[in-house]
Amino acid sequence: MKNNIDRKSIREGRHIRVRNRIHGTAERPRLSVFRSSKHIYVQIIDDVKQTTIVAASTVEKDIAEHVASMNKVEAAKYVGEIAGKRALEKGISAIVFDRGGFLYTGRVAAVADGAREAGLEF
Repeated sequence: MKNNIDRKSIREGRHIRVRNRIHGTAERPRLSVFRSSKHIYVQIIDDVKQTTIVAASTVEKDIAEHVASMNKVEAAKYVGEIAGKRALEKGISAIVFDRGGFLYTGRVAAVADGAREAGLEF
């Protein structure tokens, strides 16, 4: 009998291990990435106050219209840039990157590149 690997539970376990080491503060909040098969979601979170400071995703109407002709990696980079610009407007320049248990490649790396290009440091 073949053992089925539940990729979602493996990713969630990896995410829990990463979150045990990474915490966002008001001075250096956490940039959290979640990707689904169609969309990418980015939040900048202050874990001390348990609040989301900035959010951006491909589901937002203005972003969705802009990324309609892009592939998923390009769209992820654009969402990272938007999140970075919104964070700079709120006075956030340094963050901690939380890849959400996903491997740091493809769309997750593109979000990080976009945020760095916008001016965030991590």
